Amino acid sequence: MKKLLIIAMACYGLSARAQMRESRNFLYLYSDSIIYAKDIKLRPDFSGNLRILVDSRSVPIGQVKFFNSRDGFFANTRKMGIMRTGEFAERIIEGRINVFQERPLSYPPFAYDPYHVPETYYAPTQSINTNMYYNIGYADLKKLNYANLNRDMANNPQSMDMLAAYRRSKIVSTSLYVAGAASIAGAFAVYMGKKNAYSTSSFTIGVGLGALGLGLITGGYLKTHSAKQKLENAIDIYNK
Repeated sequence: MKKLLIIAMACYGLSARAQMRESRNFLYLYSDSIIYAKDIKLRPDFSGNLRILVDSRSVPIGQVKFFNSRDGFFANTRKMGIMRTGEFAERIIEGRINVFQERPLSYPPFAYDPYHVPETYYAPTQSINTNMYYNIGYADLKKLNYANLNRDMANNPQSMDMLAAYRRSKIVSTSLYVAGAASIAGAFAVYMGKKNAYSTSSFTIGVGLGALGLGLITGGYLKTHSAKQKLENAIDIYNK
């Protein structure tokens, strides 16, 4: 396997500092070498472990930082957690900041042959959220969160303003969720109380607390959606 990789790198390898040709299929290795190929697929083997097939030959995924194929551009996420194994996230936003989203293996192109799967099998792209990753150029992935973006977008005042608005919305949404959960817990406490559990006043208080809690949680959900939109706008502004 190692000999195969060396031969492939000798034939197709180019320095990562050279201009990338993303119109072609390629592997970008952690060694900063590039391997161009006719066909690249990410597939699980019979043991459920992922492998990359390069022109029908297998390449260890631990050596692959990025790969580009007809199915899209993907980044290895194995360094994003202590216990993580090799998995790949698809690039869903390309620009000065690239945003990546993990795809479950049940989605094409992983579990099915993309040449024969109807387009309707593909899951729609979700809105941007903090369960995603990003990078700049071909640098290592980072968690898509306020702390990381606050450092990397510091040279763009408009993006920073939108990022600050995102943070405010997140703080408000978290406060609403906490207050809503507390109100619902209070309603259950009233209903479960041994004294006057079924009295009119207890029932009214319980219903009122429950309704307030649901209202607060709904408000938190709406504010969370608003925060996601602000985060996406911050990245869009930076990428212009």
